[in-house]
Amino acid sequence: MVKVGIIGAGRIGRVHITSITTRVPNAKIKTVADPFLSEETADWAKSMGVEKTTKDYKEIIEDPEIDAVLICSSTDTHSPISVEAIKAGKHVFCEKPIDHDVEKIMEVIKALEGTNLKYQVGFNRRFDHNFQSLQEAVAQGKVGTPQIIKITSRDPEPPSIDYVKVSGGMFLDMTIHDFDMVRFLAGCDAEEVYVQSANLVDPAIGEAGDVDTAVITLKMENGAIAVIDNCRKAVYGYDQRAEVFGSEGMAAISNDSQSNMVVSNAQGVTGEKPMFFFLERYMDAYGKEIAAFIDAIENDKETPLNVYDGLKPVLMGLAAKKSSQEHRPVKISEVMGE
Repeated sequence: MVKVGIIGAGRIGRVHITSITTRVPNAKIKTVADPFLSEETADWAKSMGVEKTTKDYKEIIEDPEIDAVLICSSTDTHSPISVEAIKAGKHVFCEKPIDHDVEKIMEVIKALEGTNLKYQVGFNRRFDHNFQSLQEAVAQGKVGTPQIIKITSRDPEPPSIDYVKVSGGMFLDMTIHDFDMVRFLAGCDAEEVYVQSANLVDPAIGEAGDVDTAVITLKMENGAIAVIDNCRKAVYGYDQRAEVFGSEGMAAISNDSQSNMVVSNAQGVTGEKPMFFFLERYMDAYGKEIAAFIDAIENDKETPLNVYDGLKPVLMGLAAKKSSQEHRPVKISEVMGE
């Protein structure tokens, strides 16, 4: 039984509390910490089987009984808490992104050097049954050599403007999942990024210095071309689709819905809308990613996503941001030192 501490009891922290208690039988949550912990959240956590709640995350870092730390706090705390936890000898699961600053991610990499500690980054979509099946088909050569990769990722509604202001921008907040997925499906890294972007959803997002709609093209190391289209608002629900076209064929995945029921009548043929948001679509994937993390600890295996898998989508996000601002293709090598 691996004892874990969870730092951050907001939306994603609650997701992991739920997924561990319902889907990961060989992990036990000892402590949940959050500086803004309410009595209601503390009561809920305890009802889920959490032994202890606190407002001071250092109680988790300093607890010798806790083997692993899940960092689910605000993005600006991810890299410093990662370093603290590593220095305390804890395995770390860190929600994306590790940081928006490459130098701070390098500090985490340096802290891990010479240790046998496990470090996993929370790109949960790799554990989704649809994306896993697509990646397996490509890896098994069923479509031949990948030539075009297409990813559609559109949220059902935009985040609050307060969130937009601290998110690091759409490319480092939303598209970062798609950057990771492009690497996962292509089996290699990107060399160059080019972005066409706009504000078509909410003028306030533009006023906050961000974009809400974009088409991103990427040149991959294996020669494939990848295309990502993003929008902060899709009125019909959470739109998550992907396709890999290759020399021997094509493989594609579509959206999940509550059922595959279709009504056919005189008015037309109607199916259900996609699931509303990521909690509905990816809840099972959250459980699988933590199960993989715990398995790596128990059996001394490599985590499915390591610290470098956390770094590379950030580099892609920084290159995308630069491309959007400067209206030109940007090589990943240009942002390595940012």
